[in-house]
Amino acid sequence: LVQLAESGGGSVQAGGSLRLSCAASGYTSGRFCMGWFRQAPGKEREGVAAFDTNGTLTYADSVKGRFTISKDNGKNTVYLQMNSLKPEDTALYYCAAVRHGCGLPFAEGWYDYWGQGTQVTVSS
Repeated sequence: LVQLAESGGGSVQAGGSLRLSCAASGYTSGRFCMGWFRQAPGKEREGVAAFDTNGTLTYADSVKGRFTISKDNGKNTVYLQMNSLKPEDTALYYCAAVRHGCGLPFAEGWYDYWGQGTQVTVSS
């Protein structure tokens, strides 16, 4: 069993920054892989930043150049640094994880585990 705990959400003004963290506990050895998704009110959940099969960083077009995903394998933690935030970035941000390795970065069905989400609100 794997548990994911997100933190770092909050309310900021447009142009501000936030850093999200997601710490994994439980069975995290081997080819454990994590990524970030978000869901805005009235919209479907979408991939934000993740790793593909080769470990290449993958970003949604809407966040390229502003968001950066990174990981600390020793701490089983993945981070999402969000800069130049916009009101349209307002959403519930989820961490997702899979035990059998990175593959399809933004395919929700690829991931086995999901966090509870952390709210990010950006005001204009």
